[in-house]
Amino acid sequence: MKPQFLFHDNKDNVGVAVVEVKVGEKITGSCLEGGKQLTLEAKETIPLGHKVALTPMKKGDSVIEYGVTIGHATQPVAAGQHVHTHNIKSDRW
Repeated sequence: MKPQFLFHDNKDNVGVAVVEVKVGEKITGSCLEGGKQLTLEAKETIPLGHKVALTPMKKGDSVIEYGVTIGHATQPVAAGQHVHTHNIKSDRW
């Protein structure tokens, strides 16, 4: 089965949906560095190209993609939840 999401580094706590994911679906993802696999239940619909939380995050936790911090959670985020501008703040802007 092809992965529904990809992540780049084993330290990442978000991955990127490579298909649209429906709420309640069991989804599998692969790490591009080393091939580690994860399976999650989607807590929300996640559009193609958007981020999915791989682990739970508390408000203020670092959001890690490509092995580096890209932003911080602005509210609690559950594993399998859609991660976007409604619940993270980019460190860039």
